[in-house]
Amino acid sequence: MFRVNEIIEATQGSLIQGSLADKITGISTDSRRSKPREAFLALRGENFDGHDFIAESIKAKVGCIIVERKPNFLIPADLAVIKVKDTVLALGDIARFQRQKINLPVIAVTGSNGKTTTKEMIAWVLSSNAWVLKNEGTKNNQVGLPQTLIQLTKKYNFAVVEIGTNHFGEVDYLAKIARPNIGIITNIGLSHLEFLKDLKGVAKEKTTLLNNLAKPAIALFNADDKSFKGLMAREIKGRQIFSFGINEKSDFRASGIKLKNERIEFKVNSKFNFELSTLGDYNIYNALAAIAVGRILGLGYSEIRARLSTFKFPKGRLNLIKFKGLRFIDDTYNSNPFSLNAALAALGAANCKGRKILIMGDMLELGKQKELLHRQIAWSITNTCDLLITVGSLAWITACAVRKLGWQAKQIFCCANAHQARDLLFKKICPKANDLILVKGSRSMKMEEILSLQ
Repeated sequence: MFRVNEIIEATQGSLIQGSLADKITGISTDSRRSKPREAFLALRGENFDGHDFIAESIKAKVGCIIVERKPNFLIPADLAVIKVKDTVLALGDIARFQRQKINLPVIAVTGSNGKTTTKEMIAWVLSSNAWVLKNEGTKNNQVGLPQTLIQLTKKYNFAVVEIGTNHFGEVDYLAKIARPNIGIITNIGLSHLEFLKDLKGVAKEKTTLLNNLAKPAIALFNADDKSFKGLMAREIKGRQIFSFGINEKSDFRASGIKLKNERIEFKVNSKFNFELSTLGDYNIYNALAAIAVGRILGLGYSEIRARLSTFKFPKGRLNLIKFKGLRFIDDTYNSNPFSLNAALAALGAANCKGRKILIMGDMLELGKQKELLHRQIAWSITNTCDLLITVGSLAWITACAVRKLGWQAKQIFCCANAHQARDLLFKKICPKANDLILVKGSRSMKMEEILSLQ
């Protein structure tokens, strides 16, 4: 619940018409979903302009509209109109204002891989006996994160948010809105190199989260990630640091790792048993972060263990599924060299009496290193799989590299898009029920369409 004067205070906007005292029930950015007495904020993006839908929002009986320019048609006299310089920034300003009003622990997760799964695990652990607000799906950018935090009310006990980036400055901007009390960096990997350039650039961008922690300012990081060595020492002043890992000494360390009946079993600090319903042991890192947050916030190991044992992984994240009578590992959400190697390791460790097949889409946003990184992944493929289907021009480079490593032509198939790959798989290759097929690629490659009936 907002008043018009609070929105003006938050955004430094100006009231064109209407009353400062009007009450607003929420903020809407989609005229199709606007409700009576909400404020419609006319977002302007690359491919759309919310100002084109102001008339629709008025028909929905909104209580206020927030604009960059005044509409060129008559607005009802009793409708509050607020003018701001930039509606996207205004959305962030309103979210920051709401975050400051509601005093509760906020946990923020960033990193190259595992953000969404870690966020979901933390929310699942904490929600055993509390109200938890979280980003829906991967709404982790300058629109999605503010939309989440605007929903904060006193009914919530915790907020868990995911912070994404592909340009310098985005983590800093979003963290200044969220003002997290606990900040988690899952890892530093080769992702979004088109703008972040290299690992040092990725590390620099991700660790800006630590500059914006609110008291008690607790930071969690992956002790096994070499990118943190030396870097963390420069960032930890005034912050409480906890670590998690498998190989290196850490506050929350996993050991005794076993893959059993498509579940991962492990111990934490040598004595607390945990299990996850996943093929990928790299998900232990995500679980360790959730375990650490649970312990920091007062939950017992037994309670955390019970919650994680029933955790369902987000769609497209290494999900073992049956489709058309075949076994698939659905890891279609996204791809980069780190996550593809991890998925291949899971494929390699999985029980399979038949062939292991990889359907690989392009890994995007890798900048100048894109061709090199697509060649380098070939070795892992040849040591894991029996057959490769590629989708896209960059994955074709991988196919060429696999061929040079000694694979026969009959083991390699190249496609232009996911539809071709689906037809090839089911009409030409015709896998058997005892085969196991991993499907993975960057988001815009639409690899999930391989697992679609359409």
